[in-house]
Amino acid sequence: MKLKSEQVWQAIEKEIFAVIGMVTAKNEARTVGVVYVVQEQKLYISSKKDAWKARHIAANPAVSITIPIAKRIPLMPWIKIPAATITFAGKARVLPAAAAPKPLLNAVFRAAAADEAIIADACLIEVTPQKEFITYGVGVSLMQMRDTEKARGRAPVA
Repeated sequence: MKLKSEQVWQAIEKEIFAVIGMVTAKNEARTVGVVYVVQEQKLYISSKKDAWKARHIAANPAVSITIPIAKRIPLMPWIKIPAATITFAGKARVLPAAAAPKPLLNAVFRAAAADEAIIADACLIEVTPQKEFITYGVGVSLMQMRDTEKARGRAPVA
């Protein structure tokens, strides 16, 4: 079965946690866990304006995102199953939170969106996926995940 872009976007929209990879000004790789929301096929991440992830991404917008998707056997949660994953390269932009549309602020910051001090000190990191998604375990059963050829997939971003 060929993986479709829509299947991957649905899986991305069901999750809220990702790991974003970036490169520092000294060419050192860094990753950090983030919470995100999806709007119009872009991921939005909140950050403080002066946070190191915002500074590094502003200097080098090439990022990588990996989204882990927990897998479990019903009624047997003690059995460890590797997570399914969605990975992609993206182009990021750092945007002032105060300039974002209110619906986006509400989605990202929730109750804190009404706090002007928080919004004034915050920024949004907008990540646009590029080229294709690389997946493992997306759109396949737990049994099929044991076969790496069946578990691996690729799908265009759009």
